[in-house]
Amino acid sequence: MKPAFDRFLLTQTFIRIVEAGSLSAAAVQMNATQPTVSRRLQALERSLGLSLLIRSTHALRLTEAGASYYARARELALAWSEFESDLRGAVDEPQGLLRVVAPHAFGQHHLVTPLADYLARNPKVSVEWLLHDIAPNFLAEGIDCAIRVGEVTDPAVVAIRIGEVPRIVVGAPALLAGRALPATPEALNELPWLALTPYYRKEVRLFSRTGEAHVLAISPRLTTDSLYALRSAVQRGVGVAVSSQWVVREALASGELLHLVPGWQAQAMPIYITYPYAAFYPAKLRSFVEAMRDAMQHPA
Repeated sequence: MKPAFDRFLLTQTFIRIVEAGSLSAAAVQMNATQPTVSRRLQALERSLGLSLLIRSTHALRLTEAGASYYARARELALAWSEFESDLRGAVDEPQGLLRVVAPHAFGQHHLVTPLADYLARNPKVSVEWLLHDIAPNFLAEGIDCAIRVGEVTDPAVVAIRIGEVPRIVVGAPALLAGRALPATPEALNELPWLALTPYYRKEVRLFSRTGEAHVLAISPRLTTDSLYALRSAVQRGVGVAVSSQWVVREALASGELLHLVPGWQAQAMPIYITYPYAAFYPAKLRSFVEAMRDAMQHPA
């Protein structure tokens, strides 16, 4: 076996150990024995002259060198996997069933058009479009990818940022009747508030165009996890809220809602497409990722 291939195999084994959480779990995933996995780890450490993992009877812990090596090794492994996928792409036509999880409201309203365009361009692909806001267990649920609004903190998945959702403060004319329109974030303290979990509950952070920040403590009259319920409650004058701009665009245009403190807005929410690390990504997934990224960066 060539030394370069040795190092690649040893590095892949190390990545698998870290992500699996133990040598035994890594051995199962790699269809190898635990002694084999242990020998590969020891060989990698000897070749580097570094200790990468601190092993005890109950847990594994990365050393400082191990954490640095893992982060860079995972980047390189992913880049190599994408390179191989690109080579296969010349003969790999998108086909088969693609199972996608998307946020409930965003997936209903904002993503169906790029989804329809993707299906039109790929007649051999079928999509199961699952709408909920809970991060999936990709392997257990048989999910190919997920679209997430908000930060992704799971280190075990690939997370590609494809866009962002601007968010603004809105209220109904009826609620503000007889009041001066709030011109500053401080003036919003005088109004009842609604909250949208998991994005905000007890405080709202607003930012000016110049980057100035203001933190507003709130005691919401209503808390919900639904963008549509939040919009309906704001339209009925229950309170003001921070909302994704796309949800309230039509209501703002018709005058049903007012854009409050327009010089300030909440931090935009990032949009990611996520999927598990793998040695090979089928054309149906690669083409879907590109379609969603293009749709978000070049909206119609």
